Amino acid sequence: MKNIAIIGSGSWGVALATYLARVGNNVKIWSFLEEERDIINNEKRCKFLPELILPENIYCSTDFEEVIKDSEFILHVTPSKFTRSTFKQYKQYVGDKPVIICSKGFEKETLETLDEVILEEKPDAKVGVLSGPSHAEEVSTGVPTALVIASKHQNILKKVQDTFMSEKMRIYTSNDVKGVELGGALKNIIAFCSGVAAGIGLGDNSFAALITRGLKEISRLGIELGGKEDSFYGLSGLGDLIVTCLSVHSRNRKAGLLIGQGMSLEDTKKEVGMVIESIDNIEVAYELGKLHNIEMPIVETVYKVLYEKLNPQEAVKNLMTRDKKME
Repeated sequence: MKNIAIIGSGSWGVALATYLARVGNNVKIWSFLEEERDIINNEKRCKFLPELILPENIYCSTDFEEVIKDSEFILHVTPSKFTRSTFKQYKQYVGDKPVIICSKGFEKETLETLDEVILEEKPDAKVGVLSGPSHAEEVSTGVPTALVIASKHQNILKKVQDTFMSEKMRIYTSNDVKGVELGGALKNIIAFCSGVAAGIGLGDNSFAALITRGLKEISRLGIELGGKEDSFYGLSGLGDLIVTCLSVHSRNRKAGLLIGQGMSLEDTKKEVGMVIESIDNIEVAYELGKLHNIEMPIVETVYKVLYEKLNPQEAVKNLMTRDKKME
């Protein structure tokens, strides 16, 4: 039995807490909101996963020190855009405890990956990244799931793998922090595009083309940024890409679907009701592609759909009529 701290009381943080509690650990969750804290502690529920009843060995607090002080490691599960501001508030309590990033995205203002954000704030932090095809709705109900933990620290790989492994969850290890993190962040963009494709009524042929060429595109950028090619064809790349592009649970796909059906960006955000990582990620990937001179036609096109009012049907036509080339 381990004591585990989870920073973030959204659907993914609560799903991870539920899984870890069920396999015998004591879990403390930090929440920004007293309302969410009280629902978790008093009703044993999560408003983002309304059918779920939480195990008794989950406790929630709005006090960072209370959540972190006796833990063996910390799972950081806030939206990407709040990573720096949140970590600034609790880094004084971290000490030598591993910080495992479970969020998938970038810091929009700096174009940095989240491990870079953490290490800027605490250069001696021991960082890991947990990623892979995993919807909160399914992990919280015990659907068999495979994830990958990446870190440069071998003791982190062993500790996380040993803690999470069960008949319901299989954990692989990797030393490619950058590749695993970038796969998880960049696939959100293609998932958004798959939603747009569904919204305008495209078919299976189109989805297969989008996933295949989208994977090539994000791996091209990811390798330029320091990731290894194999990681983009593993769980955090191809695996997460498949589940996020095709599942009804994906908020990124849902956002794209609404845009494809003609809803405005602001109304889409209101309808989804949770943070949509892909929207910020599209801007970051667009800027990184230009910065590194990487050809990213899908990213460039969806950027124009979102921010330059390009009609989605016209966007498809533009992609299909690009110059001829070899695969």
